[in-house]
Amino acid sequence: MKITNPATLAPLGEVPESGVDDIHRTMAAAGAAARAWHATTGACRAELLKQIGSRVRESARDLAELSTEESGLARCESLDCVRAAAAIFDFYATHAAAGGAGRAGNAGDRRGEGDDGSLGTVAVFAPFSLPLPVMAASVGRALAEGLSVVYKPPAENPLTSLALASAFDGLPAGVVNLVTGGPAVGRLLLAHPGVGQILFTGSAAVGLEIAAVARGKRLDLEVGTVDAHIVCRGVDLDLAVPAIAWTRLMNGGQSRLSGGHLYVERSLAAEFVDRMHHCVGFLDVDDPCRPCTDLGPLISHEAAVKLEDQVGRTLRAGAKLILGGRRFRPSGLPGHFFQPTILTDVKPGSVPMREQLLGPVITVTPMADLAEALRLWKEFSSPWALSPATASIYTADADAAAGAVEAMPDGFFRINDPSVGDLGPLGGLHHRGIRNALGTVADESRNRPTKRVEMSRTIERRPWWFPYIDRSGGPLDAHPPSEARAS
Repeated sequence: MKITNPATLAPLGEVPESGVDDIHRTMAAAGAAARAWHATTGACRAELLKQIGSRVRESARDLAELSTEESGLARCESLDCVRAAAAIFDFYATHAAAGGAGRAGNAGDRRGEGDDGSLGTVAVFAPFSLPLPVMAASVGRALAEGLSVVYKPPAENPLTSLALASAFDGLPAGVVNLVTGGPAVGRLLLAHPGVGQILFTGSAAVGLEIAAVARGKRLDLEVGTVDAHIVCRGVDLDLAVPAIAWTRLMNGGQSRLSGGHLYVERSLAAEFVDRMHHCVGFLDVDDPCRPCTDLGPLISHEAAVKLEDQVGRTLRAGAKLILGGRRFRPSGLPGHFFQPTILTDVKPGSVPMREQLLGPVITVTPMADLAEALRLWKEFSSPWALSPATASIYTADADAAAGAVEAMPDGFFRINDPSVGDLGPLGGLHHRGIRNALGTVADESRNRPTKRVEMSRTIERRPWWFPYIDRSGGPLDAHPPSEARAS
């Protein structure tokens, strides 16, 4: 499989398409290591996990540069992801030392066993969007609980995961294993009888396929529906607009962990869209290797074509185009670039409410009030969502918003974008594995609706918001996110 730079289309390297024999050898290695690794003490696992975190930090600059080249992430975002991965491994070191609860499975929980009754290996699948912190959350949790792992990096951008794998060199052979390839490799891994648990982040369609074929295995599927950003009257737009712009457009708008559709109270919708136009219209779209670039390319040609089709269908349904709307070539680059786009007057039930738009597209539906926004969000949420969606509410009256969501049966609700944990820009993302690493999950059960409300009285300006020129004043790894200068 040839891997290319999505901005320049320059070749970066090749990885093998693993076959049946590769999967059998990998699973044999994981199975051989499983019993001894499960028998190690929590203190031993903790020390090894701390070493992994340290090795990731030592390689942070090289890993971030590679991530930018193969994923199209802005340079500072790549470094944020590497630092978050290191911090998550540190967390699980503490978790292992404390002998934490067996969220990844334990010897007394037979749902974590393979089909043959042996201690099952954990199969981890991460998305092309932010694969390093998602991988760290899944692999770190399994290691802390004494389980062996087989990890398949995303087919679109596996090189950074392969480079990070050297951080696992201190572990016993076979405890962490990597296989590369596309969907066929994933199906081989899913079908293997030695796999006892599957950790997957990605699309609902693939999640449903996994749920259908992986009977008898323990599933932890992070796939959901379209999230909501709800803007209520009286809110400070000087803060709400840049907060939403960054949350929606980080990673070029491709993150399944931070995307969503906007509902804005009708009385301030026109002003909100005008301010968002000014904010988004001046973002720097270019080669992400440039230190001042805000938005890089989409991950692939197919992703760009799909996004253009979604925008077109939304316009044909009656939405109004304010900005952008198509592929383009900034600085003459041949890669998979999409214009920053704003669509308003999006009709209820149209594409942005039902499908995730993975790209730099902000879609707005004016609504009467918070109650109507919550009703529309739930009404058009995907019926096949396998994990709760998130509604981020921006309001001058946090108590009233908390009262409004009290009647909602499930979902994660973030009022005024409260910070979570100490992972800097990625601390607020709602991926279950990252939430576990931050200790914020209220319901310990799996694969059933959960509910959580996180609230701040006011919106707090974050130092990692756009424009990224404010984070480009020194070497790539000079300043951690918490020390970055606010715009």
